[in-house]
Amino acid sequence: MNTTQQENAVLFADVSGSTRLYEVLGDARAFAAIDRCLSVLRSLTLAHAGRVVKTIGDEIMAVFPDPVSAAQAACEMQMVVSAKPPIDGIHVFIRIGFHYGPVLENDGDIFGDTVNIAARMAEIAQAQQIITTGATVALFPPIMRTGTRTLSSLSIKGKADDIEVREVIWHESEDLTMMVGNTYTTQDCEPVLQLTHLREAFIVNATQPSITIGRDETADIVTKNRSASRMHAKIERRRDKFILVDLSSNGTYVTINGEGEIQLRREEMVLRESGTISLGHPYKKNPNEFIAFSITNGL
Repeated sequence: MNTTQQENAVLFADVSGSTRLYEVLGDARAFAAIDRCLSVLRSLTLAHAGRVVKTIGDEIMAVFPDPVSAAQAACEMQMVVSAKPPIDGIHVFIRIGFHYGPVLENDGDIFGDTVNIAARMAEIAQAQQIITTGATVALFPPIMRTGTRTLSSLSIKGKADDIEVREVIWHESEDLTMMVGNTYTTQDCEPVLQLTHLREAFIVNATQPSITIGRDETADIVTKNRSASRMHAKIERRRDKFILVDLSSNGTYVTINGEGEIQLRREEMVLRESGTISLGHPYKKNPNEFIAFSITNGL
């Protein structure tokens, strides 16, 4: 019996209202719709450095190396699934719960208190909702904590203290800041990311949805900075957001104007408003070469 213990974020995501899907669509079409949804969840788990432990009916159980990866994966799962068109007027929605803590792993499966708490969070979640614990949110960077809200405290069997239940806000509302960036909803305008490097201008938009950055001559933005990797980072337009993905050895340093500098190491973040991107070192170490960015609504 090969059992190991480590700390992971455990996430459960399942299709909400699958019984009604079978009633309305019939077995074959409902099964196909749920299978397509689970395929999306599996792909996004891998995209955020996670691992699918198992699929249980219309639900997946996954683990992530840290709570930030789990939260970002959960937000993207909700965004992608919610954006899909209805089938015969029926939307396929998901609900997600996760928690970070120690887990036992044996032959690829995981066990322990963390798994039980994550499953309980998923049970609490409603369609299009992400639920986690206060202890997990406490491990988020400050900017991500603003994208959550307290719902209640919950008594769980076997736990001496109540557990704080928090919701991760993945969509815009009037009084809450979205966890992973600003959504542009103006129908007449499309967001445009404008980039400037050594007086050369670049854009990312619906027509040019991605851009690569690095020392390699094949990169769209080529840098001579020796601290940068040959293929250092990329920026992708996903729906109406611009995602910076670090691919480097030394990390990428991002400053949103008016906020502190954030270091990414094999991580990704949503760019907001305007700021600077430094490759392989903090901005202050070499303020002569950086990438300035700003997001505007272009006609």
